[in-house]
Amino acid sequence: MNKIYNLALASILIVYLVILAGAIVRMTGSGMGCPDWPKCFGYLIPPTERSQLDWKPNSDFNKNQIIIIEDELFFAIDDFRSADILNIDNWEKYTKHDYAKFNVYHTWIEYINRLIGAIAGISVLILFISSLKYINKKFLITFLAFLSLVAILFQAWLGKIVVDSNLSANTISIHMIMAIILLFILFSILSIVSNKSTLIDLPRNISALIIVSIIILLGQVIIGTEVRKFVDIKMELYNYTQKEKWFEDIPSIFYTHRSFSWIIIILNSYIFYLLNKIRLKSIIIYFVNALIIIQIISGIVMFYFNFPFSTQPIHLLLSTIIVGLQFYFLMLYNYRSNEVKI
Repeated sequence: MNKIYNLALASILIVYLVILAGAIVRMTGSGMGCPDWPKCFGYLIPPTERSQLDWKPNSDFNKNQIIIIEDELFFAIDDFRSADILNIDNWEKYTKHDYAKFNVYHTWIEYINRLIGAIAGISVLILFISSLKYINKKFLITFLAFLSLVAILFQAWLGKIVVDSNLSANTISIHMIMAIILLFILFSILSIVSNKSTLIDLPRNISALIIVSIIILLGQVIIGTEVRKFVDIKMELYNYTQKEKWFEDIPSIFYTHRSFSWIIIILNSYIFYLLNKIRLKSIIIYFVNALIIIQIISGIVMFYFNFPFSTQPIHLLLSTIIVGLQFYFLMLYNYRSNEVKI
C-alpha cells in the first residue's frame, strides 16, 4: 500500500501544479496561445517565431499543420510539398473559432500548462495500473483509481472544449470544478491507504460543519470565476492600463464573494475551537486555518492593488488546497472501515 499512497500523493501534487499553471495561463491571457488541441498550431513542439506560421514555397507541410493567412487560421488537409505559388486547395479554414494571433510567450505558457496536464495523466494511469493488484482484496481502491483515470481523461477533453470555445467562461468554470472532483477522488484513495490506527472518532456535528465549509468553499471558487470574468472584460475594455476603471460598476456577486469569505473564517475558527475542545489536534486543520488567512489576504491585495502579478494564481491555488485538505480530513476520520494496514 505504500506504493499506492505515494502514487496518489504524487498525482495530487501534480494536479495542483496543473491548477497553478492554469491560473497563470488565465492571469497572463495565454489561454489561446495554442489555438488547436492537442497539438499547438499543428506542432508537437510549438513554434518560437511568427515566421514559422507563414506559407512558404517549396516547403514540406504536415497534415493539420497550421498557418496564418490574412489574420485567419488554415490547416493542411494532408501531407504535401508546396509549389512556387500558394494552392489554397491544400488548405482548409480553421472554423472552430476565429482567434488567429501568435504570441510566443502566450504559446509557450499554454504549452507548458498542457505538458504538466499530460504528466498528471501519466501519473494517474500508473496509479490505476498499480491498483489492479488490489482488485480482489480491496476493490474500492481499484474502483477509485479507475474513476480518477476517467476523470482526468474527461478533464483533458474539457480542455479541448475550452480551446474550441475560445475560452468560454462557462467551460472554464466546468473545467475547474472537474479538477476539484479529480482531487476529491485522489484524496479518497489517499485516506483509504493512510494509517489510521491512532485516530479518534470525529463527532457528527463537526463533520457536518466541515461539509458545510467545503460546500461554501466550492461555491466561492465558482463565484470567483464569475468575478474574474467581469475583471477580464474590464481589463480588455480598458487595454489593461486604466486599472482604476477595472472595478467600476462592480456586480453584486463580488460582494457575495467577499461576504462569504468572512463566513468561511468564522466557520473554520469555530471548527478549530470544537476540535481543540475534544483534544483533537491535527496538523491538517492548522494548515487549513493558516491557508484561509493567507487566502483572505491575497483577495484583499488583488482588490486594493489591482491584481498584482501572481496574486490570482495564489488565490485560486489556495482555495483548491483548502477544499482538498478539508475533504481529506473528513475522509480520514469518517471512513475508518476502509482502513488498510501498511
